[in-house]
Amino acid sequence: MNIEQAVAKIGSAEEMPGLPMAWRWSPMSRFMFSLAMDADGSWAYQMNSLDVHDEGLSRAVLEFARQRRLGRGPGAHPFTMAAGFSYGTYRFDAVVAAAPPVHGYHHGRNEALNEVVSAVFPAYRCEVRGDESLEEAVLRFKGMMRPTVISRPPVPYLLMRYENTRTHGGSVGPSRGFATHEVLLRELSLLEGAPGSFVEFENSQGQVWNVEWVGSWLVNGTAQDAAPSESWVASVLGCP
Repeated sequence: MNIEQAVAKIGSAEEMPGLPMAWRWSPMSRFMFSLAMDADGSWAYQMNSLDVHDEGLSRAVLEFARQRRLGRGPGAHPFTMAAGFSYGTYRFDAVVAAAPPVHGYHHGRNEALNEVVSAVFPAYRCEVRGDESLEEAVLRFKGMMRPTVISRPPVPYLLMRYENTRTHGGSVGPSRGFATHEVLLRELSLLEGAPGSFVEFENSQGQVWNVEWVGSWLVNGTAQDAAPSESWVASVLGCP
């Protein structure tokens, strides 16, 4: 697969200033795509931006990913994360690479190119665990994280199950499933006054909390004087 030739066939592609072996193109007004190739020409890293494009950030992400060969090769995990990233005033502290079956950036246009590209994006360490299955990574990448939006807040890795005896709401089955931060906060706020209710959730480090209302608050079996606060939730989820 000749990546440089493939990119050259994209009509609006041009060299990316300040980064060798890198190109950018805009398929439509809202999007900007940026791609950097490895030195040996056999793999590439692509960052897509929607609505707001920061070329300095894109360049920094591509360079960071290329230096670490992030997610390179057919044996890579669906998600690969490298911590220690920073740029400007952004709060991002990591870069994540999504494997070709996850991103599908060139699916339907150039399948051969798609198979040698990592989709990379600035991220927060709390968002990815690294052992996600392909199905889980696709759900997170395409349905939850909005990786092309550089102004996005953290979307923490959060598995959750719950049951509320007052609202009769609850999750299905015994397993924890992916949920949003907002759903977690809502269900925690609904626990008080509903004896027998619980919320159980897990963060990106595999740590699990069980919060119950039994006439008073219990967190992992320990009595608490007050309801879980938003700051406590943010802290245990590990998000800045």
